[in-house]
Amino acid sequence: MRYLLLMALATVLVCGGCSKSSSGGDDSGATDTDSDADTDTDTDSDTDTDTDTDTDTDTDTDADTDTDTDTDTDTDTDTDTDTDTDTDTGPIVCTLGEYTGDFTISTPSDVATLAGYTSISGYLTIECPACIDLSGLICLTSVGGNLVIEDSVSLANLNGLSAITSVGEDLLIERNDAITNLDGLSALTSVGGDLLISSNAALTNLVGLSALTSVGGELYIGNNDALTNLNGLSGITSVVKDLSIQGNASLTNLDGLSNITSVGWGLRIGNNASLTNLDGLSNITSVGWDLWIENNDALTNLDGLSGITSVGMYLSIQGNASLTNLDGLSNITSVGGDLRIGNNDALTNLDGLSALTSVNEDLRIEDNAVLTNLDGLSGLSSVGEDLWIEDNAVLTNLDGLSGLNSVGEYLRISGNDSLTNVNGLSGITSVVEDLTIFGNDSLTNVNGLSGITSVVEYLTISGNDALTNLNGLSNITTVGINLFIYDNDALTNLDGLSALTSVGGNLSIGGNDALTNLDGLSALISVGGNLYIYNNAALPNLDGLSALISVGGDLNIYDNVILPDCEVCEVLDQLTTAPTAIDVHDNLDDTCTPVPASCP
Repeated sequence: MRYLLLMALATVLVCGGCSKSSSGGDDSGATDTDSDADTDTDTDSDTDTDTDTDTDTDTDTDADTDTDTDTDTDTDTDTDTDTDTDTDTGPIVCTLGEYTGDFTISTPSDVATLAGYTSISGYLTIECPACIDLSGLICLTSVGGNLVIEDSVSLANLNGLSAITSVGEDLLIERNDAITNLDGLSALTSVGGDLLISSNAALTNLVGLSALTSVGGELYIGNNDALTNLNGLSGITSVVKDLSIQGNASLTNLDGLSNITSVGWGLRIGNNASLTNLDGLSNITSVGWDLWIENNDALTNLDGLSGITSVGMYLSIQGNASLTNLDGLSNITSVGGDLRIGNNDALTNLDGLSALTSVNEDLRIEDNAVLTNLDGLSGLSSVGEDLWIEDNAVLTNLDGLSGLNSVGEYLRISGNDSLTNVNGLSGITSVVEDLTIFGNDSLTNVNGLSGITSVVEYLTISGNDALTNLNGLSNITTVGINLFIYDNDALTNLDGLSALTSVGGNLSIGGNDALTNLDGLSALISVGGNLYIYNNAALPNLDGLSALISVGGDLNIYDNVILPDCEVCEVLDQLTTAPTAIDVHDNLDDTCTPVPASCP
């Protein structure tokens, strides 16, 4: 019996050892690489049942398989797999310093790779459709190059970037469909290059940028459909390059830009369907290049631009359907490039431009459906290049241009259905290149052009159904290239061209159904190019060409149904320089007596 009891006791002791070995692993090599974490929460908790300090049956100075020289391995500073410095169980330690070069985050695991770095010397691009969290970047305080956050469609916020204070070059936030705010950038104070925030469909505000005071390049806010205001940009006082606010469908005001005083390049406000005013721009006093206010359907006034006195290049006010006046431009005295006022369906006057004295390039007033007058341009004295007054359906006169004395290149008055006269152009003495009066259905005379003495290139009078005479052209002596007079249904004579002696290029007179004579061309000596006289149903003779002695190109006279061919023969007979070719057909067929020597 005693023997049996001893055997049972031995069995218990042996099995106890076996149980520990199967659950915790072999104790041998207790320096220790077993799976028990040193300071972790496992059941060994460093004072485990092995009490390896050690008085267990394996006396750790012995040579048994535990080879414990330890105190013991479960209080280990061991390297086992559960080590307490694991990144999955503790806070990120910001000790890795600067990451050298560029880095792209395209998967969530890439975020973990940057954990612990405090800066990046190059570009950081976050283009990660699967990323929902950037908290692994919490240590980053600066990006030396561009910071690009784009096409990360699952990312709802930028909270992991909350330590970033500066971006050395451009900051681009584009096409991130789930981002609703930029609060994660709350520490950002400067962007060395451009700041572009574009096409973020759910973005409602920019309050997260409230600490931002400096943008070294362009500021562009575009196509963010849910954005209602720009309040987070109130710390910015100047924009070095372009300031562009475009295509933000829900944006109602620009108040967040109220501290900006200057724009180095262009100021462009366009395609913001809900924008009703520009009051947030009221502190801007200078625009270095362009000022564009275009296609803002709800905009009723420009009062927020009242501080601007000059525009370095282009001023464009176009496509603003509800705009009724330009009073906010009342302090602008000069435009360095083009001035374009077009497609503003509710604009009735230009009175807000009353301080304007010069436009260095083009002035275009086009397609303003209810514009009745140009009186607001009464202070304008010069247009450096082109003057276009076109397709303003209810414009009745040009009297507002009465102070204008020069047009550098092209003068075009066309498609103004209610315009009856051009008297407002009477101060103009020269047109360097082209003069076109076209398609003004109610225009009865061109008397206002009487100050013009020469046209360097092209003179075109066409498609003016009520025009009966050209008397206002009576001082023009030369046309440098082409003279076209066609499709003026009520024009009976050309007497207004009585001072004209030469046409350098082509002379074309056609489709004037009421024209009965060419007597106004009696001083014309030469045509350098082709001569066309065609489809003038009431023209019976060519007596007005009696002084013509030279046609440098082709002579084409046809489809004048009551003009005898012998009239053509007489002109040919008097030429000292013969045409290069002759095309005479479908005029009145007759027999000339006597037959001119040059008759074809």
